[in-house]
Amino acid sequence: MPLESCMILLDNSEFMRNGDYIPTRLEAQQDAANLLVGAKTQSHPESTVGVSAGTELLVSPTEDVGKILGALHGMTKLQQQEDGELPNNVAASVQVASLALKHRRNKNGSQRIVLFVGSPLEGIETRTLTKAGRQLKKNNVSIDVVALGELEVNEPKLRELVEAANGRSDDGQRTCHLVTIPAGVLPSDVLASSPIVHGAGGDIPAAAAGGGGGGGGGGGDDLGAFAEFGGVDPNMDPELAMALRVSME
Repeated sequence: MPLESCMILLDNSEFMRNGDYIPTRLEAQQDAANLLVGAKTQSHPESTVGVSAGTELLVSPTEDVGKILGALHGMTKLQQQEDGELPNNVAASVQVASLALKHRRNKNGSQRIVLFVGSPLEGIETRTLTKAGRQLKKNNVSIDVVALGELEVNEPKLRELVEAANGRSDDGQRTCHLVTIPAGVLPSDVLASSPIVHGAGGDIPAAAAGGGGGGGGGGGDDLGAFAEFGGVDPNMDPELAMALRVSME
């Protein structure tokens, strides 16, 4: 995969306490984020990853895997929702992540946001998300969205966000993707063979989210073989593999 700077945008709303994903949405999200960190940092020696939770920047894009994993697992306190406040202001959160990418140290390579959404977007208008998607496209920032929970409300709106931001890579593939995760399915299992990890074109519908199948292209079996190490081959990078394994225990 080419050089890339990626921001992983976590959902830190109270809805992440729900237990429809094992053990909770929050921990399932962290498990999937671990997989992404391993995949992104191994894809290119100079690729960087940053982490934000809602509108709070936890760590700027960096090559330091220890800092990234520390930020992921340091997010234990969920945002307290005030009366009338949106549980997850996606547009504002995406803007913060986009600014973090703009000010990254290594200006080479592509820019990408991976957005996790596990709270209802009932208070957010579709046109607001469409506008955010167009702004990302204008700034050459791709976005991948992982929807876990509240799918009936969220999926149509998130699809509009992805479509507004979508472009085409040099080989004609779509640059933005939407992956929906049905309740009871481990998000990391689905992402292991999805375009979000492998960069292939197309969305992964909920019906294809069973054992890692559906339009993600080759390579899913290799990641599955090292699932206990977060998808990282311990023979290639034993320190990263062990760090990911410990962080998932």
